Amino acid sequence: MNQRQIDRFFRLLARELNRPCRVIVTGAAAGSLWGSIRPSLDIDFSVTFVPARRRQWDALEAAIARTVAATGIKANYAEDIDRWGQISLLDYRRTTQPYKRFGALEVRLIDPAYWTIGKLTRYLDPDVEDLVTVLRRQRITPGRLADLWGRALRLSPRSNVLTQFRRQAEHFLQTYGKAIWGPTFHADRILTRLYRRAGLHP
Repeated sequence: MNQRQIDRFFRLLARELNRPCRVIVTGAAAGSLWGSIRPSLDIDFSVTFVPARRRQWDALEAAIARTVAATGIKANYAEDIDRWGQISLLDYRRTTQPYKRFGALEVRLIDPAYWTIGKLTRYLDPDVEDLVTVLRRQRITPGRLADLWGRALRLSPRSNVLTQFRRQAEHFLQTYGKAIWGPTFHADRILTRLYRRAGLHP
């Protein structure tokens, strides 16, 4: 997946849909636009119509089906991508970044820091590679991540996934922190900040 493929997908979708709409791109496609290129033939995004009407959603599904057929790129989409996981994406809509406009279709990117929540929740090897690359290139501070991840833990519904997310955050910061932020990075300090934001004890 690269920028040219992503742009072509949304250019065709805008033509097929031909009505005002906003999408927020996340997942591997967003990572690709920030410099993390790896094999992927799908695009994940949220969709918003204002006002929302059933007819618009039906038209969108048909337009996406035609776009997928023309490009060979799969599309995973929803009105609210926060519903995709058990760890909350919090107020992700308020912090999106503008990308491009294709006719009446406005394309935005999820904020890279919020994007890390989904990557950390899944935490497969490709997700770890994406995290390291994007955090280096986007220069997201460890303090901001600790605050965001801690808040996501505190505000997500209770489940065993919370414990898993916490352990994966600990592993990531302890294993990759210095490689991303340099030799002055101290995982224990950042984890203490994360626990405090989450209302947890170490």
